[in-house]
Amino acid sequence: MDAAQQEATARARELQRSWYGEPLGALFRRLIDDLGLNQARLAAVLGLSAPMLSQLMSGQRAKIGNPAVVQRVQALQELAVQVADGSVSAAEAADRMDEVKKSQGGSVLTGTGQTTTGPGAPTVRRVVREIQSLLRSVAAAGDIIDAADSLAPAHPELAEFLRVYGAGRTADAVAHYESHQN
Repeated sequence: MDAAQQEATARARELQRSWYGEPLGALFRRLIDDLGLNQARLAAVLGLSAPMLSQLMSGQRAKIGNPAVVQRVQALQELAVQVADGSVSAAEAADRMDEVKKSQGGSVLTGTGQTTTGPGAPTVRRVVREIQSLLRSVAAAGDIIDAADSLAPAHPELAEFLRVYGAGRTADAVAHYESHQN
């Protein structure tokens, strides 16, 4: 790879970090490991071709162009957390991945927790996903749970925040967020 290609790859990975919270190579490798997949199966579940997945992982492409694929990535991230914490078995995870594969995605501005306060205002779900993405880009779910356990005796509210946003389901984080407004 020449210097121009290396620079383009570094730029693509930096864009991925800003858009998705981390380079897609790291994100996809974690999903592969956490869910026991190979690249071909991950590509199939996401609705990407194997070459496109490879290009995204290597930084040859920066952006996932299809919003439904982005939503499938988010669904797999949530599923991986549930598998890691034991709330979903490997068999259930396989069934859920089939559901994710079949999902068409939807508008990113509809669904639970999608209220806005005015034109152009971020949705509750989007704010929650940003918080989750930030926490999860800093540490793995298990490390966040360990940190929460360490904080719990002296700072139970902060420990709850870390558990809910750092290792919990998005729906639970939306409910938590909404319960702490006003």
